[in-house]
Amino acid sequence: MNEALVEAIVTLKTEFMKRNEGGSHIQEIMPTLPESLSIDEHELEMLHKFAESNSIYSDSYEMNILDTVCKVYQGDVSNYWLDSIKHDTSYTPFYPIWILSAYALVLESKNLGVKQIIDIGSGDGRIAYCAKVAGLESYGIEIDENLVSLENKISSNTGVDFHPMIADATQFDYASLELSQPIFFISGLPEVGEMLANNVIPRITSMQNLKTNPVFVFTGSHIMRKDSSDKSKWGWGKVMERYNLEVIKTVTLPTYWTVDQPVDTPFIFTRTMI
Repeated sequence: MNEALVEAIVTLKTEFMKRNEGGSHIQEIMPTLPESLSIDEHELEMLHKFAESNSIYSDSYEMNILDTVCKVYQGDVSNYWLDSIKHDTSYTPFYPIWILSAYALVLESKNLGVKQIIDIGSGDGRIAYCAKVAGLESYGIEIDENLVSLENKISSNTGVDFHPMIADATQFDYASLELSQPIFFISGLPEVGEMLANNVIPRITSMQNLKTNPVFVFTGSHIMRKDSSDKSKWGWGKVMERYNLEVIKTVTLPTYWTVDQPVDTPFIFTRTMI
């Protein structure tokens, strides 16, 4: 079911970009009717509430795409992007994925049987928010105070407590969350996010009392830069080898930075090999 949802999201995005004439800094779409993508009605309503409560979106309008009525949300993340790069240990600037993409990643996580989602470098909290909406325990860890303030406003306006926390993920005590079957989303594209991954993975894998090996999700790239130091496994091969991680699933979905590109962003689900 989730594979069909992923395919439908990518198809809608491709058609949307063929017709889109908007000049906004950021823009994304969501269907207005749940049966369009076989999404739970309440959960779809809450996805729209996230966008409506999020100040990065300044306006919206409806568009019919492939016989699917969608709402197009437009806005600007420039100020939050600038804020996000001012911290010494902020290795990854704020670049959001689509809300629909975050939701699809959460459903994929549920399929793996995890109980908690921890979004490291959570930005405006969309992955942690979608996780809570979908019935999982979730936490958003973000170093930038302005983004955490935005997360708290969204949480307050929607009534969805996805536990936004202002913290340096490289120093955070993950054992304090009392996790049992967690999945960790590590923000940042290859190379940019590698330093974050190298700092947080050892802290997580050293935790006691986990019922299962933790799952790590990396944001990869299908197209490697010529000067890339690691062209293997979507740019994360060296990290995966260092921590003995095996790929268990790859899901490709639209993000802010691939909205005008023919190939979207791969999200690589990995787990420590026994």
